[in-house]
Amino acid sequence: MEVGTEKLKAYAEEKVERARSVLRTLMSLKTDVKNRTLLRAAELLDEKRDYIKEENKKDIEYAKEIGLKPAVIDRLVLNDKRIDGMIKVLKDVASLPDPVGEVIKAWNLPNGLKVGRMRVPLGVIFIVYESRPNVTVEAASLCMKSSNAVVLRGGKEAINSNSALVEILKEACRETGFPEEAVQFIDRAEREIVWEILKMEGKVDVAIPRGGESLIRAVAEHARVPVIKHYKGVCNIYVDDKADLEKAYDIVYNAKVQRPSVCNAVENLVINRGILKEFLPKMAYYLGKAGVELRCDEESLQVIKSDPKLSFVKAVPATEDDYYEEFLDLIIAIKVVGDVNEAIAFIEKYGSRHSDAIITEDYTRAMKFLREVDSAAVYVNASTRFTDGNEFGLGAEMGISTDKIHARGPMALEELTIPKFIILGEGQIRDNFGVPEEFKR
Repeated sequence: MEVGTEKLKAYAEEKVERARSVLRTLMSLKTDVKNRTLLRAAELLDEKRDYIKEENKKDIEYAKEIGLKPAVIDRLVLNDKRIDGMIKVLKDVASLPDPVGEVIKAWNLPNGLKVGRMRVPLGVIFIVYESRPNVTVEAASLCMKSSNAVVLRGGKEAINSNSALVEILKEACRETGFPEEAVQFIDRAEREIVWEILKMEGKVDVAIPRGGESLIRAVAEHARVPVIKHYKGVCNIYVDDKADLEKAYDIVYNAKVQRPSVCNAVENLVINRGILKEFLPKMAYYLGKAGVELRCDEESLQVIKSDPKLSFVKAVPATEDDYYEEFLDLIIAIKVVGDVNEAIAFIEKYGSRHSDAIITEDYTRAMKFLREVDSAAVYVNASTRFTDGNEFGLGAEMGISTDKIHARGPMALEELTIPKFIILGEGQIRDNFGVPEEFKR
């Protein structure tokens, strides 16, 4: 092994060991201490706005130097609005019930044993993320409230912003008696550190990658520890022929245009043939005015091209690959279908089981869609943009899981705990197999 690699491995092991060293302390930490720490961190973020923005400027300048896309740079920015958002996250998480130690179910057995299930922390959580420094505060706050230790590894493009935020969180910990070792930050850019941590079976309890598909696949391929993941957000909206079209215009526009670079933005617009000529021209007009490129199947492209009022709209033929694509940009693919069954089949084939919606006033079709679309979040008459821990009233989120093991959808406080069985007895033994009486004489 090369000397440099040995040093990186030692660095990674030290970070994980520091996090692991406080697990027992975290388990017995009172809720009041957790809440005071989060609220103090919120105060410090407010007090140190200028410092945060100065450090963030360094990252923005670096991002421009290395030629990152404007959408990526936008995710990097920490302005007053986003600092306010982080402050709100800290306050929201502090206000939530503490899940640790909650007995979620209990029952009595005929033999007198009392069996229950109690929520406990996962342990050491390794979160790998890109671009968005506000993830540092979201992830740390959720781990702190749920008594988990966290090892944070953001992208090199946000290292100054992330370092500043972790420094503030640790300051709050020191002031309130929260073990600051519970929040560890990887302040080096070498990827080998990530690969080393992902090998640490028995020391790292779970890894959660939060970012683009390439990052998540890389983490999953290198990991020997459990990984909770979603590869991409190919979200679909189906506009039924029983839809309220005024609702549909606003929902689709919101889901595509409000923030196209996030995983819960819509990528495929599926339209019932029965309302195609009524719905699509106006929808295309609205999307075109917002600068959205439309990648259309043959039927939808013909409708747009035959309307002279839509000559300004950028509409091009869709390829098969377009329907699988997470554009994360002002681009949407359009598909025309005959009914709700065809729409569900389309979503099953091309979607990523993240967030999908139906717009309809027909109750039976709405319920069919809810039952049969196999995604983490399924909507009726609402934008897919709501798939977010904060929007769901969960305070914040560690990420959105499309896995079917442990957690699915926005991962918040409860998803960062796991039930363990607790059993209360009064001397019961199985099959009356105890010490023989003759041994006791």
